[in-house]
Amino acid sequence: MSARDDILGKVRAGIGRAPGAAPGPRPAPAPIPARGQIEGEARLALFTELSETVAATVVRIPDMAALPAAIGDYLASQNLPAEIMATADGDFDTVPWGSQPTLEVRRGTPGIGDLVGLVQASAGVAETGSLMMCADADNPHMASYVPETAVVVLRADRIDGTLDDAMARLRAAGDLPRAVSLITGPSRTGDIALKIELGAHGPRRLHIVIVDEPGSA
Repeated sequence: MSARDDILGKVRAGIGRAPGAAPGPRPAPAPIPARGQIEGEARLALFTELSETVAATVVRIPDMAALPAAIGDYLASQNLPAEIMATADGDFDTVPWGSQPTLEVRRGTPGIGDLVGLVQASAGVAETGSLMMCADADNPHMASYVPETAVVVLRADRIDGTLDDAMARLRAAGDLPRAVSLITGPSRTGDIALKIELGAHGPRRLHIVIVDEPGSA
């Protein structure tokens, strides 16, 4: 008997389950709050409200063609250089970056030397104002955390009511990604003299660009 079998045997004995016994019934799912059940424009409005409550900024555009101008306006409003490192996400390949000639766009993996990174979210969660980020070759995990300012594209049709809905969508899409994370507002901590400080463990600014145009997948 291995150490693992020994440990599991003790756990089973502690809860009174015989070896090989069938698992007990699964607990009933938790009730879904009313705010997680809303749909359409109300769901999008709730996501926006809760995201802004935790210090993210949100803008809505009709399609990806409007993305360069939206980014340019945001960078100017924050007095940031008109430079951005965008991931290799295929949705960014056809964006008309030249429509914003003052914006310098590089493609790759945003790193510590990049002030602003651009990445796409897999889903949004309306009941908490959170973003679901799924790591893959085109959107590496660090792209969401390393730059001081994160600009995140979120398709409006990928905003779900609850985390349960977002996870169900993820499972239905096929193989699960290597890593999944939830981001709710900019990075913050209250450990320093009990004062909230932004940018402690990740981006100091989180700017969400909601795109009405449906995604390719």
